[in-house]
Amino acid sequence: MDFLSRVSDWFTDGDHWSGNSGIPNRLVEHLWLSVTAMAVALAIALPVGLWLGHTRRGGTLAVNVSNIGRAIPSFALLVLGAQFWGIGEVGGMSKAALLALIALAIPPIITNTYVGMSEVDEGIRDSAAGVGMRSWQRMVKVEMPIALPLIMAGIRISALQVVATATLAAVVASGGLGRFIVDGIAVRDFPRVFAGALLVAALALSIEALLALSQRAMVSEGLRAEGPRAVRQPGLDVLSTPMLVDATPATNRRESQ
Repeated sequence: MDFLSRVSDWFTDGDHWSGNSGIPNRLVEHLWLSVTAMAVALAIALPVGLWLGHTRRGGTLAVNVSNIGRAIPSFALLVLGAQFWGIGEVGGMSKAALLALIALAIPPIITNTYVGMSEVDEGIRDSAAGVGMRSWQRMVKVEMPIALPLIMAGIRISALQVVATATLAAVVASGGLGRFIVDGIAVRDFPRVFAGALLVAALALSIEALLALSQRAMVSEGLRAEGPRAVRQPGLDVLSTPMLVDATPATNRRESQ
């Protein structure tokens, strides 16, 4: 109880809510780093995943990208980034941290987008083509809305990974909520460390809730009523809300028969 009271005292200290090292400023730094990394990752990964899934090609590429993304530890990416690009800043953010977070966010987006698009029923594709829709129209107006639950699930995975890993960015001289943890460990101020961990956890839960609400608003009621889908492909894990399942593009299954 004494430790928790010290944590409470840390939160109620007015000095921790003002200035460059205060909670509001650190929160803005954390969000700015995370949002920038996600924006760049989406700009890269989403078009690639959409095209691969629409053409039903590149399944091996999607699997390998996913496996590579899971195999490399986040902290290793940060350390390697600091070695190659230094700990300088761009736009107030550590270059090493930003590039590491972008690399971390790309695999789930590509994988889920590819699987969601490639799993659209062939009959639906044929019907869209039969009414005269061009290839890009079928992709945007028919396939994307159906694949949206898996696409959004991939974005949620990436966002949570980025928010959590941005905490480690403080190790390579970046800002954010991780500063409370790293600086607290350096001076053995454990109430500060615990408070920083609570702030990161609260932020991650808030981001997850916000994205879940966004997904519910964007996905049609009919697709929500179908519930989570479970499809399988060895080596490719895809989150289909609310559970983690394996995913297999239908084309791959037909080729194997």
